Amino acid sequence: MTDQATRAVVIGASAGGVQALLQILPLLPASYPLAVLIVVHVPPDRDNALVSLFQARCQIEVREAEDKEPMLPGVVYFAPSDYHLLAENDGTLSLSSDELVNHSRPSIDVLLESSADAFGSELVGVILTGANDDGARGLQAVVEAGGVAIVENPAEAYASAMPAASLRAAPSAQVMKVAAIASYVLSLGTS
Repeated sequence: MTDQATRAVVIGASAGGVQALLQILPLLPASYPLAVLIVVHVPPDRDNALVSLFQARCQIEVREAEDKEPMLPGVVYFAPSDYHLLAENDGTLSLSSDELVNHSRPSIDVLLESSADAFGSELVGVILTGANDDGARGLQAVVEAGGVAIVENPAEAYASAMPAASLRAAPSAQVMKVAAIASYVLSLGTS
C-alpha cells in the first residue's frame, strides 16, 4: 500500500454510508494517531445526528467540525449539515457555505480536493457507498497528489453509483470490502 507517513484519512459516503462507517469507526482506538475527516450527505434541513450516534459507539473522539479549528490526531470530524468541510494547508479546518457541488453541501469532492492540496502523498482517501458521483473528482485529486485511494467494492456497496464513478475517475484506486477498509484504516495507526 504505502510505507510513507499518513497524516489524515478522509472518508466520503452517501446512501448506506452510516452502516458502512459503523463497521470502521468503532474499531479505532482512543489513541489513534491520525485525524479522520468525513463527509456524509445529510439533508440540509435536518440536525446532524451522526456525531451523537458515533460518539456512543466509538472509543476515538468524534465531533462536528468547526470553522478554523486546528485538526488534531485521534479525532473524527464530521462535516456539519449544509456546510462544505475543507482541510487547510496550515493544519486547520474550514467550513464554507459556497454553492452546492454535485447537488451536495457538504460535498465529498470539496473535502477530498482540499485535503489532497493540504496533505499530498500523506493522505488516504476512501469512497464508500453512495447513489451519485460526488467524490469521484476528489479521489482523482488524491491519486494525482500521490495519496492512497481506496474505494468500497461497488458489487458489495449498498449503493454502487458513487464507488463505480470513483473507480472510473481513479482507476488505480484499491478496491476493498468494508471489512478490509476497516482493517487498513486501523493499521495506519499501528505502522
